[in-house]
Amino acid sequence: MTPENLLTRPPIADKLTLGCPVLDRCLGGGVPCCSITELVAESSCGKTQFCLQLALSAQLPPSHGGLSASSLYLHTEFPFPFRRLHQLSQAFRSSRPHLVAINPCEDVYVDSVHDAYQMLDIMPKIESFIESAKTRLPVRLIVIDSIAALFRTEFNNTPLDLKRRSSLFFKISGKLKSLANRFRVAVVVTNQVVDFMGESDGVNGVKVGNFGSLHSSGRRVCPALGLAWANCVNSRVFLSRNEVVVAEGNSNELEDGLCRQTKRRLDILFAPHLPQASCEFVITQQGVFGVVSANR
Repeated sequence: MTPENLLTRPPIADKLTLGCPVLDRCLGGGVPCCSITELVAESSCGKTQFCLQLALSAQLPPSHGGLSASSLYLHTEFPFPFRRLHQLSQAFRSSRPHLVAINPCEDVYVDSVHDAYQMLDIMPKIESFIESAKTRLPVRLIVIDSIAALFRTEFNNTPLDLKRRSSLFFKISGKLKSLANRFRVAVVVTNQVVDFMGESDGVNGVKVGNFGSLHSSGRRVCPALGLAWANCVNSRVFLSRNEVVVAEGNSNELEDGLCRQTKRRLDILFAPHLPQASCEFVITQQGVFGVVSANR
């Protein structure tokens, strides 16, 4: 970075809408380009749902919060949810008939990655793919779902393996940040959580951001991959789910006579451009939508 770069570089990065004004307000306008945003959560919280919705929203014009762009979606564990993408794309297209002329799925490019070394190896191919301009719309969103799966089986809990793993963290994130800055791309990665087994917050990466402890499904959890990976992302968003009792039900139908509802919540753990913020959200057939708090 030189003084000349500071003068020529745009002061504010473009932001990509999540497709919902409530969620966008919580994220200060959307997911920023030129940086890495991490969605961390346990299974079934909605990480993939957010990513699919972002892949569609990227195609919107800037006047509607999009980037007029296509997306590259790299999935690392389960078969890609094509059926859900098609379902979301139908709702996306029907709600914006004057903005979406073709099938939105055609501008979502999908590939699979099986381990961290493959991820590192394909970085030059990703760069060439973005640079080639052979897509209908320029690629300005990269999704990796999920980053934790790349490191699940390759490494043991030994000092040597932990050092190798950390080195890969920095190499992969460095390449992603380089792509993000060069092509003004938004990079979104998902991460998993693990149960927290310690007795206090301590200094071993448990408290990273605005919260001393994280809870989901009644368990205390912490993001996977530890402090080394936490230093590789620019922003971290935590998604959680918890069951709450909403009313007394029919004891003949429910074991304890109570009616429960799953509530999902989004919290900003850390971000250089955002204050602490949170909101509840729901996942429907049409997509992910924030819920306006009754206290506001």
